[in-house]
Amino acid sequence: MKGYTMDKSKKFVITIARQFGTGGHEIGEEIAKRLGVKLIDKQILTAVAEKLRITPEKAARLDEKRPSWWDDFAVFYRAFADSTTYSGNERELTSRQMFNAQAAEIKAIARHESCVVIGRCGFYLFADTPNSVRIFLHADRQARLKRIMQIYNTDERKARQMMEEHDYGREIYTKDMTGKTWNDATNYDLCLDITPYSTQKATDLLMEYINK
Repeated sequence: MKGYTMDKSKKFVITIARQFGTGGHEIGEEIAKRLGVKLIDKQILTAVAEKLRITPEKAARLDEKRPSWWDDFAVFYRAFADSTTYSGNERELTSRQMFNAQAAEIKAIARHESCVVIGRCGFYLFADTPNSVRIFLHADRQARLKRIMQIYNTDERKARQMMEEHDYGREIYTKDMTGKTWNDATNYDLCLDITPYSTQKATDLLMEYINK
C-alpha cells in the first residue's frame, strides 16, 4: 500500500480495478453513492458513441475487442484510402481509437467534477493525478466462483469459464492499451483481498481508507 494524499474538499478521482467475481462494480457504485459523486462505468460508451457518431452496439464491440496492431492498421488504411468516396453512415474506428476516445471523455468529466471510475484502465489514466486514489480488488478463486454462480444463476463449470475469460480479457486489454500489467500491485495505492468480507464490509473498509 502506497501513501497518498486526497483532499475531498477539492475535485478527486477514485479508480477501481477488480477481478471478475469480486463485486467490484457494486462496491464502486456504493462508494460513489456515499460520497455523492458521479460513477463512471460502461455507460461512458453511450456518450462516446454519440460523439463519434456510431451506434452503442458498435462502441461496445470495439470496447470488448482485443486490439491487434494489424487489424487496427488495416481499418485505418482502408478508411484513409476510401476517404474521398466513403459514404457509410458509421465511421470506421479501431479499438485503440475507441480507447483514446473513452479516455478523453473520462478525463473531461474528471476535470469538472469528482468521480469514481470502474475499470476503463482508470489506474493508468489517472496515474499522475495528485488528488486521487487507485484501488485493486481481488479474492480467492472459490469465493469468486461462489459469487458468480449466485449472481448469474449458473453452475461451477460455466462460472469458472466466465471468470477466466473476463480476467484474461482485462489482462490482455490493459497490456495492449497501456503497456501495464493489470494486476501489478505497484499500479495501485491500495490492493484489497475481499475474500473474508461481504460487499458491505469491503465498502466500509475502503471508505475508512478514503476518509482517513
